[in-house]
Amino acid sequence: MKNTKMTKSLLLTLSVLALTGCTSMNIFKDTPETATAPAPDIEAAPAVPSTLSAAEIKSILSGKSWKWTSPKLNGVTLFADDGSSLVEVTGQGTTTGKWLVKDGQLCESYSPASFLPNGAAMSCRPFTGSNGTYNVGRATFTLA
Repeated sequence: MKNTKMTKSLLLTLSVLALTGCTSMNIFKDTPETATAPAPDIEAAPAVPSTLSAAEIKSILSGKSWKWTSPKLNGVTLFADDGSSLVEVTGQGTTTGKWLVKDGQLCESYSPASFLPNGAAMSCRPFTGSNGTYNVGRATFTLA
């Protein structure tokens, strides 16, 4: 009796394995498999954003206030046409600064403030984006 149960159990297991293998074949499907259709002829987006010229970046920023968010802070910066800036850091206060552009980069420095006792020396970060949303390093800028 014990052998019969083992034999039935073994046959059942083998049958399940055999049927499982068949499911990857086309025998249980209602429609035949067809070759994958080629992808439509759509132009792929570039992997690396195009670099904006210094003139383009200056035109985007000059004379406008931009809301920005970064991993740790957020605020608003007014980029004056003369290369000066007024920066309000939410919950911290305000400071002034200087800005300039290079092809593909925004460079900024900040004056000392209560939340930035030593100020910050001029540093440059990649400037990318389009249509009113831009990234400067890890910060995102949108019109205020």
